[in-house]
Amino acid sequence: METREEVLQFGLSFPDTYQDAPFHDVNWQLVRYAGNKKAFLWTYEKDGNLCLNLKVDPDKAFFWRRVYASVIPGYHQNKDHWNTVIMDGSIPEEDVKMMIAESYDLVSDSPAKRIYEAVKKIPYGHVATYSQIAELAGDRKMARAVGNALHKNPDTDGIPCFRVVNAKGELAGEFAFGGSGAQAKLLIAEGVEVFDGRVDLGKFQWKY
Repeated sequence: METREEVLQFGLSFPDTYQDAPFHDVNWQLVRYAGNKKAFLWTYEKDGNLCLNLKVDPDKAFFWRRVYASVIPGYHQNKDHWNTVIMDGSIPEEDVKMMIAESYDLVSDSPAKRIYEAVKKIPYGHVATYSQIAELAGDRKMARAVGNALHKNPDTDGIPCFRVVNAKGELAGEFAFGGSGAQAKLLIAEGVEVFDGRVDLGKFQWKY
C-alpha cells in the first residue's frame, strides 16, 4: 500500500465500516466501525508523508515503536492508546496491515473478539465444544469461525484455546497448540482425562 486510496480501501475491507471526513478538511480521511461509529484508521498528510493514526493496546504500542522508527506516539491523540505510522516505505506492507487490523479489532465488536472472550470463560479443568463457544459468541452457526480464530490465538497464555474440543470430545490436529500431543498434555495437567485423543464430555464438558 503506497497511496491513501489503497490504505482507505484496505480499511473499508473490514466488516461494517465506512469512510468519513469529520473536519470538512480533505487532508483528514477516516474509516469508522459502523457499530459504534468509532474511528480506527485516520489518514492525513504531514511533512510530505502520508500518515496513519491507529488505535493500539498500550503494551503493543511500545513494541511497534521499538521495531520501527517510523512508528511514533499518536499525533494529536492519546500517546498510550494511539500510534502514528509514517508511510515512508520503511515498514513492510504486511505489518502495516496488521496494525490496521489490530486497530479495527480494538474498536469493533468483531466475531474473533467475542470468541476469545467466550473461551476465557471456560473453567479450569473443563472443556467446551466449538458450537458452545460459537453460541456464547452470539451465533451457534459459526463453529467453523471458532476453529479459525483459535488457530490464530494472539494470546496463548490468556486465552485457553486448548480447552476447546469438537462435538465428539476429540482434540484438535497435531499442528495446533504447539505440536503433537501438546493439547492433551495441557488438558491432563488440569486434571482432564484424555483417552485416544478424546475427552469424555459427560464428565468434563463445561455446563454453563
